[in-house]
Amino acid sequence: MERTALGDSGVEISPMFIGGMSFGKPDPEQHVWTIDQEGTQEVIAQALELGVNAIDTANCYARGTSEEYIGQALKNLKVPRDQVVLASKVYFNEGHSSAKAIKREIEGSLKRLQTDYLDLYILHRFDYTTPMEETMQALDDLVRAGKVCAIGASEMFGYQYHNLQVIAEENGWTKLSTLQCHYNLIYREDERELIPVARQYNAVPTPYSPLASGHLTHKSWDSDSKRASTDKVIHNKYDNARQADQPIIDRVAELAEKRGVSMAQIALAWHWTHGPIAPIVGCSSPKRVDQAVAAMDIKLSPDEVDYLEAPYTTHELVGPLARPGEKPLAGTTTPPETK
Repeated sequence: MERTALGDSGVEISPMFIGGMSFGKPDPEQHVWTIDQEGTQEVIAQALELGVNAIDTANCYARGTSEEYIGQALKNLKVPRDQVVLASKVYFNEGHSSAKAIKREIEGSLKRLQTDYLDLYILHRFDYTTPMEETMQALDDLVRAGKVCAIGASEMFGYQYHNLQVIAEENGWTKLSTLQCHYNLIYREDERELIPVARQYNAVPTPYSPLASGHLTHKSWDSDSKRASTDKVIHNKYDNARQADQPIIDRVAELAEKRGVSMAQIALAWHWTHGPIAPIVGCSSPKRVDQAVAAMDIKLSPDEVDYLEAPYTTHELVGPLARPGEKPLAGTTTPPETK
């Protein structure tokens, strides 16, 4: 399987990540659809067998048990540390991404993952409460200490991502090598500024929700799956644009039937038509891993890509945080309170 380099960090990733949000103890206040330790190990084993070397998680997923399950699975499978790329995040915790919080949270993630370093450490959101210089220097300190190999950032505004890169350049600190953005066939707003800024700095997009939380995997909008019926975040992210997005879903279904493949595979294959990219795919079983990896062999023609993209219309922003004390822009939210 081909590998993509993350800047000059020495880290090379597969064309997709296994998403750690699917792993961990069910949490009635967050996610009740996660899979257990055994299921986590089966998914990771299959991914590694097929050549997928990258796993994405966060300190807040399943209240830390996602990291625990991943770490234990890798230990049980006796996976050599240099054969897997581990990514985690910091922000949704006390102190957000202050230097103090970063130094504290990295230790917790390393302990839960049973490792002494992370290949990739990601700012989960932009932190309005901490000077950018403080955050970027703290991350650079981790790289220099050998606890982190590469750094990245998740959903924010384009100017914020750009400013973080400029600060790193001006001070000789480690630059962001990845952009974890909300991006799929029915939500493409980050094509306007955020993704172009990332590519300007040779940072690799690693989209989350590449299948729009399942909406791009079945013909009808509604689903009776456990996640669809319990995950309120899905409804907040997508329901407002239901009428505008259904024609795109119809085209994915049409092309999938024509090609004799699943809708999910068409939706994933679309990602790899837009330059170096590594979508984060949540898999609840080894079979889902097989399907995702098989999508890499589907080559969409320019006409097919145009056909899938043509119905898209402008959407409200869903992902970046609004500035505290200001009225949120449509689709954004205010930063969560610290605990």
